[in-house]
Amino acid sequence: MRWNGINALLREADAPLSIRVKHETSPRSEMLLAADGTIPAELAARDLPLDPHGLRVQFGTTLFTERPDAYVLSLQPDIQMPLALRRGGDYAFYPHGVEAWPPEQRQWLRDGFTLSRSIGIDESMANFHAIIARLRAASDAPILVYNVSALVPGESIHCYAGMEDLYSTRIRRFNLALVELSQQTGISIVDVDRVVATHGARALKFDTTHLNPAGCRAVAEEVLRVLLDHGLHDEGAWPR
Repeated sequence: MRWNGINALLREADAPLSIRVKHETSPRSEMLLAADGTIPAELAARDLPLDPHGLRVQFGTTLFTERPDAYVLSLQPDIQMPLALRRGGDYAFYPHGVEAWPPEQRQWLRDGFTLSRSIGIDESMANFHAIIARLRAASDAPILVYNVSALVPGESIHCYAGMEDLYSTRIRRFNLALVELSQQTGISIVDVDRVVATHGARALKFDTTHLNPAGCRAVAEEVLRVLLDHGLHDEGAWPR
């Protein structure tokens, strides 16, 4: 443990408050919308090594049933995570760590599922619109959405002809779509892309998507700034 979260920032500022973070891994946006708390019986009957993306989380409704002071989501699952789609379209799930599954479990997956490697930007943004509408119908709490740093270590391309499917390009397109979503809905963007660019990717990133302790701290500082801008503190107790 190199750094212990957003409350470390509050303690350093002698803030008379603390933040209780409930973190759950998240499937892609279409799964969030479809979840009703029911785990498909076929999945429940199998001992799939999915942690930390367990079935309770993948099919849970916590996002829509709890009432926090702020919601914090991320684009990363829609940009990056593949889903296994049941042949016939009954359900989908995220087969986390499938490369390390026992051979019989991997064969079961191949026999009964197809792999959806990506979701289109238009579908993703439509899903986020619906998620935001559901949250806003139940609560006026701020909604924050992380974007993703578009810098891919080792990439030094200067001509993009024939390279329509680059991961870095996909990230940039999603980040731009998120700006438009913010314009339309008023959600706040946690601009990870800007934070990493400001401080330097070599100083903050392990790889394309994982931040080191300094990177996590820098992004947490941005989250805290946004939350304070939303007024989630006692104005009289802590100077801005």
